[in-house]
Amino acid sequence: MLNKGDDCMKITITGRKCSPRDSFKDHAEKKLAKIEKFFGPDLEAKVTVTVEKSSQIVEITVNNNGMVFRAQERAENMNEALDRCVDTLIRQIRKNKTRIEKKLRAGNFDAFADEEVVSEEVEYELVRSKSVQLKPQSVEEAILQMNLVGHQFYVFLNEENGDVNVVYKRSDSGYGLITPEIE
Repeated sequence: MLNKGDDCMKITITGRKCSPRDSFKDHAEKKLAKIEKFFGPDLEAKVTVTVEKSSQIVEITVNNNGMVFRAQERAENMNEALDRCVDTLIRQIRKNKTRIEKKLRAGNFDAFADEEVVSEEVEYELVRSKSVQLKPQSVEEAILQMNLVGHQFYVFLNEENGDVNVVYKRSDSGYGLITPEIE
């Protein structure tokens, strides 16, 4: 695990089923510097590397004052997956440039103005609003209920802790649980 902080971006690198080499850590720092240009040094980045039989997966989660960006890519080697992740994050940031700039200092995006143009922003259109009755349930009951209604996610009141939680279907055919964390 690498943990770099103080006057620069905080980067945490974790390996699952592997120990990333120093050369990968150096490469990650250089690539993530591109993201730091958008936000400044208050940025936190978590890089998780997972090794599987035929591929390697890199997941990057970037947090800047409550704004979270996430990308996950799979490739034959770690560096290639990392490069793809950073490219995906930059595309996400550029695509939502106007909205992000409202939350950040103006001018952070000027350095990237002459780079490739990403499709124009689309206004978010809320097409439906729905209220749900929350009843205390276990995580297992919530997953069952989600599957019964055929949804990709399900909001419920966790009977163990009384918090509003969300269970969801993951792209890797597993399930996920989202729990609130109040700052």
